[in-house]
Amino acid sequence: MELRAEEITSVIRKELGDFEDKLKMESVGTVLQVGDCVARIYGLDKCKASELLEFESGVNGIALNLEEGCVGAVLLGDSREVSEGQTVKSTGRIISVKVGDALLGRVVNALGEPLDGKGPIDADKLRTIESDAPNVIARQPVKEPLQTGIKAVDSMIPIGRGQRELIIGDRQTGKTAICIDTIINQREAFEAGDPVYCIYVAIGQKQSTVLRVVETLEKYGAMKYTIVVAAGASDPAPMQYIAPFAGCAMGEEFRDTGRHALVIYDDLWKHAVAYRQVSLLLRRPPGREAFPGDIFNLHSRLLERAAKLSNEHGGGSLTALPIVETQAGDFSAYIPTNVISITDGQIYLESDLFYAGVRPAINAGLSVSRVGGNAQSKAMKKVAGSLRLDLAQYRELEAFTKFGSELDKSTQNQLNRGQRLIEILKQPQYTPLSMVDQVLIINVAGQGLIDDVPVDRIQAFEKGFLDHIAQNYDDIRSTLRETRELTSELALRIKDACTEYKQTFLGVEEA
Repeated sequence: MELRAEEITSVIRKELGDFEDKLKMESVGTVLQVGDCVARIYGLDKCKASELLEFESGVNGIALNLEEGCVGAVLLGDSREVSEGQTVKSTGRIISVKVGDALLGRVVNALGEPLDGKGPIDADKLRTIESDAPNVIARQPVKEPLQTGIKAVDSMIPIGRGQRELIIGDRQTGKTAICIDTIINQREAFEAGDPVYCIYVAIGQKQSTVLRVVETLEKYGAMKYTIVVAAGASDPAPMQYIAPFAGCAMGEEFRDTGRHALVIYDDLWKHAVAYRQVSLLLRRPPGREAFPGDIFNLHSRLLERAAKLSNEHGGGSLTALPIVETQAGDFSAYIPTNVISITDGQIYLESDLFYAGVRPAINAGLSVSRVGGNAQSKAMKKVAGSLRLDLAQYRELEAFTKFGSELDKSTQNQLNRGQRLIEILKQPQYTPLSMVDQVLIINVAGQGLIDDVPVDRIQAFEKGFLDHIAQNYDDIRSTLRETRELTSELALRIKDACTEYKQTFLGVEEA
């Protein structure tokens, strides 16, 4: 009997030793009021700003307003599923999103959940969607080019890794096209082992538009290194509000692990409208043009996170290309001027140029890159040096000729050169050019070697000339690619090759 009692005692001791206190304190509140994606909650005393909340119906929310008597939260799901009197539980974690290589090639929502039907995403690392921008000590100057493959951009408005370059213009002027071409152009770097991982954030767009972008990227083999974050027009305003921050967090993961990333926000006008909707429902005071007073702070918090890190911090970079849509060309409105003042330059697309057939419709006079030649190879800097000035002079002379006055020979020559430069800078969509090809064609145009080629045949000449160089003078291309410099000897060889091809080209034309 004694033995039996000892056995029972040892079993009880073991069970007591393995016992864990399963009790857990949870902060629970009650929904006081709900409507239009916003809920007011009573009782969440320990709630933190931007904390993720769980509603009784399974809908998630974010705590944005921490007031004395209640918490103002935005809902990340259908507000019809939330009703007054429901309980709300605080999760204790700030809103975060999945990050890492597992997201590449996927289409996700603003919470990092898959939208493409390819199954769950195997990423176990989370990052808060809001984080501090790197300080001045952690950065280094932007000096490494981010090739867009677009002649007009890479020559006159160069973008560097770690830069923030605004793309601004009216609707349907080719803003998204520039970004898609830039993503496609990174394929060469990806295949060469120096990838720039791309994150395309679609805010408030139709699902059909996002699908078209994804299909284009898949067609050109760019989805391998791209993440698409979609918060569509039918999604709640809070999802559109957090989408760019989620995309930025995904890009920061690449930046902080010593790699390079490019994030595109398409577009921040719709983002500002979504934030205005959320803010006004939360009773935040409106300011100029009815936008909340902290809208500048919102966009600066987002864009300041783009940086080129110092070598001590891994040397990674995050480049930002925000898009802002203007109304009837008014780039002095509130949101455009805000973003212009935060970024390192802007690419201004003009409707008149677009409809005149100049595509990409970049206005060289109003577009600027504040990083400039620092983000260009020596070869590109040399051939593009006088390009902007030549175009500006051409525009001025073109306006002057409308008076019908007679022109002297030098003025006529300038006009002829300008017309050919305009033609050279035209570029069809989805045909980005390598740095070498851009240098070759801009060099021959800038030197006046094609002034005698008919204007309507310039683009045919360009294609033929680049094919001629690739077939017969591949050593010129390889030298340019390796040294990234245009020596006088190399320039002479390019001139000879151009003269040789031009005789064939014009001979064919005359025949």
